[in-house]
Amino acid sequence: MVTAVRHLGPNWYAAVMGTAVVATAGAALPVPLPGLRTACTAVWALSLLMLVALLAARALHWRHHRDQARAHLLDPAVAPFYGCLAMALLAVGGGTLTVGRDWIGARAAVAVDVVLFGAGTVTALTAAVAVPYLMAVHHPARHRLDAAQASPVWLLPLVAPMVAAAVGPSLVPHLPAGQPRETLLLACVALFGLSLLAVLLMLPLVFARLVTGGPLPLALTPTLFLVLGPLGQSTTAVGRFADTAPGVVPGATADGFSALAVLYGVPVMGFALLWLCLATAHVLRARRDGMRFAMTWWAFTFPVGTCVTGAEALSRHTGLAVFDGLAVVLYGVLVAAWVAAAAGTVRGLLSGALLAAPRPAPVALRPVTARTTSGAAR
Repeated sequence: MVTAVRHLGPNWYAAVMGTAVVATAGAALPVPLPGLRTACTAVWALSLLMLVALLAARALHWRHHRDQARAHLLDPAVAPFYGCLAMALLAVGGGTLTVGRDWIGARAAVAVDVVLFGAGTVTALTAAVAVPYLMAVHHPARHRLDAAQASPVWLLPLVAPMVAAAVGPSLVPHLPAGQPRETLLLACVALFGLSLLAVLLMLPLVFARLVTGGPLPLALTPTLFLVLGPLGQSTTAVGRFADTAPGVVPGATADGFSALAVLYGVPVMGFALLWLCLATAHVLRARRDGMRFAMTWWAFTFPVGTCVTGAEALSRHTGLAVFDGLAVVLYGVLVAAWVAAAAGTVRGLLSGALLAAPRPAPVALRPVTARTTSGAAR
């Protein structure tokens, strides 16, 4: 077991995120389906088990393979995945309060969510500062970066606080009325702002790399879906601010949140659909060119799930049936993507390919693909 986890990187937390969002997105679908909530609760339980197992495995990794753990921190292709740790904690915590309470009770669900939300938020803020800092000043000369190496993976530590912003409002009603509730809600708004502005600084680099540098390497092509994460999650967040604000903040402010949910959410969702089409076209091209399964396929799950929850929020605040339909269609895409990613992961684990040492990347592709292509099906 100790040897098996030597090459277990933080990118594995993406599997936890992708599983948890299937549960939370499905539970809020505007079209009720028989048995769906029970199925979502079972998926949440699976995500919780995955999180516990992965935390234990990563603890073994840090204890017995500290050299490899340090190498991950100094590798700009791996370090951004520490944002996935924060998002995994937050996603499972949010799912606990959304559907997990059906099995463990409301009181236990609140307690679990408080712990995971607190740990996830602290980790998210740490990653949002530490990872860009390490990328800027502490990577060795062989890993020096330039704009031509920009990758959607760079967004991961920056979007983590946005996940906290979207999950936090669910805890507001469980706090004492008055300042505690308002403080938490406005803290979530601050998390929304810092993540949004950071993403807006990074996203032009990613887009410029795409249109001037040509298509991404095959194994990295699925990471184009990561751009959907901040778009869908921010739309989800403003919708939840509007859901929570009445009775927590003054009336005029609550009305402002309701307006923001629509005036911000609709155009951002429009851009998300544009990017979804662009990313899908790149993936289809890569598939034709021989793209095989890699752990980057989990990028198809959580970002699409945030678009589902964003469409659900727009459905609540506009009352338009078109957003109901969009949520259902995107949820179908999410489930299909989860099945594909989960099946590939199980096959890779059984064969041992996903836990093997990564193959050296071609010099022309370093450092961007040196680690993120680890786990490609052999």
